[in-house]
Amino acid sequence: MPALEVRGITKRFGRLTAVDNVSFAIEKGRITGFIGPNGAGKTTTMRIAATLELPDEGDVLLDGVSVLDDPRGARAKLGFMPDSYGAYPSTTLWEYLDFFARAYDLAGDVRRRRVEEVLEFTSLSALREKEMNTLSKGLKQRLCLAKTLLHDPSILILDEPAAGLDPRARVELRELVRALAGMGKAILVSSHILTELAEMCDGIAVIEAGQIKATGSVGDVTRGIQSAVPVYVRVLEGADRLERTLHELPGIERVRREGDGVVFEHAGSPESLSGVLAALVGAGLRPVEFTPRAMGLEEVFLSLTQGKMQ
Repeated sequence: MPALEVRGITKRFGRLTAVDNVSFAIEKGRITGFIGPNGAGKTTTMRIAATLELPDEGDVLLDGVSVLDDPRGARAKLGFMPDSYGAYPSTTLWEYLDFFARAYDLAGDVRRRRVEEVLEFTSLSALREKEMNTLSKGLKQRLCLAKTLLHDPSILILDEPAAGLDPRARVELRELVRALAGMGKAILVSSHILTELAEMCDGIAVIEAGQIKATGSVGDVTRGIQSAVPVYVRVLEGADRLERTLHELPGIERVRREGDGVVFEHAGSPESLSGVLAALVGAGLRPVEFTPRAMGLEEVFLSLTQGKMQ
């Protein structure tokens, strides 16, 4: 059973259909990247899953239970990190987290211990008495994540958590998200920084103009749209002979020189690709590099979307 399952949700705002029959699922311990251009329907979908919006059609299930039938039970399982949140003046990190811990009905020693735990997990313990409106962007994002974790949710929805962060802060946030997935939490995360998602996610859901364009692992989605895989080959010597040999082998397309090596496109199976390498070795060409180049997440995104605005 998926931890989070979005089933055919549709949301309209007047004549605009912001989300149109969107469906996907996330298993426990998995990170799914939710990608799409601005206005594609990502935030609306996330808010519906987080019980902050009602769909016109469809449903969202958390561990098989409808968020429409049991919104209070859903909120106990789910942590939602919005793309922006308020920083309250003259409020310390401890006071901020303690307030929200009380809102989650945590009391006494349990509440104090939980606040300490999320401060430690997000490496904010040393700043507990610092006022939150004096924090940097990266520290504010960590504080918002700490607040999201107070009630120990099993499902996390993170809307643009890396927006505006410097490279070090993005790496630190990525490691925190991976650690949470390692604890068995199901995580849905949106971002415009596709290189970050590629390094973090187990799967993706691509949305444009309110409609899902593809779901699955990055590899599965890539294979669905990439008919031939580019392969870079460099040999110890004899690049000209390498180029001629590749032209003579079956299953090879579009052979071209690139630097000291040669790039060719291969549309066959992994077994036949290994046969190409064996043939080169058998011909005495002595390969020192043989590297298939799968499409990156940015290339996948550009192939699946057309830049449509709603």
